[in-house]
Amino acid sequence: MRCTDSWPVAERTLGPADFLVAGILNVTPDSFYDGGRHSSYQTALSHGLELLGQGADILDIGGESTRPGAAATPEDVERARVIPLVRELSAAIERHASEAAVSVDTYKAGVADAALEAGAEIINDVSACLFDPELADVLAQRKPGYVLMHSRGKPETMQNAPVYDNVVEEIMAFFEERLAMLVKAGLPEDRIVLDPGVGFGKTLEHNLEILRCIERFADLGRPLYMGLSRKSIWRKLLDLTPDESLIPTCTATALLAARGVFIHRVHDVGPARQAILTALALEHKALESHEALT
Repeated sequence: MRCTDSWPVAERTLGPADFLVAGILNVTPDSFYDGGRHSSYQTALSHGLELLGQGADILDIGGESTRPGAAATPEDVERARVIPLVRELSAAIERHASEAAVSVDTYKAGVADAALEAGAEIINDVSACLFDPELADVLAQRKPGYVLMHSRGKPETMQNAPVYDNVVEEIMAFFEERLAMLVKAGLPEDRIVLDPGVGFGKTLEHNLEILRCIERFADLGRPLYMGLSRKSIWRKLLDLTPDESLIPTCTATALLAARGVFIHRVHDVGPARQAILTALALEHKALESHEALT
């Protein structure tokens, strides 16, 4: 199912690779799992370097929580949280001749523009350019990698009884419309990856249906990006807290990698990489055995 083994971002390409892992670096006081743990510059910088040491291909830095019910963060506050880290971690990647890239989790055009100027190469946007339409202009001008995610409403209200007739097909239609808009605005299609937005305006059954039908989204010809790490899906499915959700996170991540999902956004880079490598090794052996039998 995998559509590609690489991803053009800004002025270079990530890959070729069997998969990419994006390490989550939240510099917020109120994120659902790690809010406040890395809210100071020094602790965030140390954690970012730790994620790189664990093998992160991407560092995804977020300065505003988008958990259900979260309030918006003023742009100047988000900039102050994010931009110094983007600058320093980009410099650290260059000093160590690493192939990793810095991503910024934002829907604000001003934050995205400043982050790309400071060295970021990817914008991870929960809004699909619907919260701040000027973001599309920034993307068209700078041509970074872009994560196009589906959500139903803003974080404050997105979990207020979401309803779909067919969640997979409605997300497909959404992706088709937003892809066409972005390409028309001037962002090359090869810069765009698709995130179905597990947990963003969906019930447990919606989320499970997305994961069961993950191959359907590959019909659009773009790589898939998945964020499952320690989310409420594991509380609703298994009655686990975020702190208890490492095993189901890694299990689902590995299964999805074996089914062709290319990019995996996680809090725990080392365990996720181990799980993915194991699943891909077994998948490869299974394919070899099948070919030998046929």
